[in-house]
Order: sequence, then structure tokens, then C-alpha cells
Amino acid sequence: MAKPEPLGLLGGSFDPIHYGHLRFAEEAISTLGLARVRLIPAGVPKHRATPHATAAQRLAMVEIAAAGNPRLSVDPAEVLSDAPSYTVPTLERLRQELGAQQPLVLLLGADAFAGLASWHRWEALISLAHIGVASRPGHALNTQAWPAALAELWRARSGPIAALREAPVGRIVQFDITPLDISATAIRALLARRASPRYLLPDALIDYIALHRLYSPKEP
Repeated sequence: MAKPEPLGLLGGSFDPIHYGHLRFAEEAISTLGLARVRLIPAGVPKHRATPHATAAQRLAMVEIAAAGNPRLSVDPAEVLSDAPSYTVPTLERLRQELGAQQPLVLLLGADAFAGLASWHRWEALISLAHIGVASRPGHALNTQAWPAALAELWRARSGPIAALREAPVGRIVQFDITPLDISATAIRALLARRASPRYLLPDALIDYIALHRLYSPKEP
């Protein structure tokens, strides 16, 4: 029986989701040989400030952004839960859903990975999934700046991309992505001053944001 193809997992506040997120997912699929990427909007993110859009609105925007791409799917469970969103419980839930043999690849940017040691129960991540660390082409990870425990994890678990198919969990791989200097913070700032965010996120999302008057300037 053929081994199942790795499934990528990309979580975030997605406030709003934009082309930087979508291109990240697309390039991860291609470079890491993923069957697809599951987008997981956080319901009540505990490691960040309260999102500007509601959980339901952020879920709707992710669903709009993923529509038409069969290699993207949307996981609404965190939004539908009242519990705080933490990555380890999310992975535990997915393990129960998908089984022990399904390779899972948690997709992180290099900056997020460098801060991993501050995450809730972070040491358990590698026992539940692989980790794919995206970085700019030609930029080596600055492992000397990391906490000792994280640097040791990297030394012990980093390997080639092919390792993602050899086991369902336990390896860390680095891969390059096209650097797109797009951020949700910058998009919200544009909208707050009534400037156009076109070409930073899909037009359908711009229409949704306008319809619901999200990120608009506050009335005096």
C-alpha cells in the first residue's frame, strides 16, 4: 500500500488573508511535494492581539480566498470552538481525525520558527508533525540567535525534504519561498486611510471587506 502524501498545515489569524499567505501555501505544495495545504484560521489566538475582524468573518475570508484551488482546504474547527487556539491541541485533534500514519507538515516562516520556544507546549510539536520552515532564497537561518533548546532540536531533527515521506512526524526541513513583502497589518493600515489594497489580496476579498466595512476608518 502506498504511503499517504504529506498534508501541509498553515495556521494564522488571517486578519485578513492575503497573497503572501496564498503564495506561501502554493510554493510549499510544489517544493515539499504536499498533497494539499489545509488553512486553519485561529478562533481565539492567545499569542497575538485580538483580531480586528471577528472569527466568523476571518473564516469567511479564508474560504473565499481558497475557493477554486483544489489543493487548498479550510479547517473551521478553531473558529467554531470557544477554546483558545494553540497549535499542539490543533495537531492532536488532527491526529485523531487523520490517523497516526498521515504525514503532517506544520508550515512556518523562519521568524515564527525562531520564536517557537515561546509557544504553548512547543516541545510536543515534533512528536505530532513535521515542520517546514520557509525562508528567503540565499538566507541561512541564524541558529546562533536561537534558544539552546531550539537550536538542539534543529541539529537533531533537520533533514532533507525527502524525509517528509519517510515517517508521519519528527523531521524539520527548510525550503525557499518567493519573498513577498505583504502583511495584514499593512493592508489594514491602507484600508484605515481609505487607500486601495488591490493586488495585495484577491478582488473577491476586497469586495467582502467593503461589503462588511472591515478595517474602515473609525468614525469621529
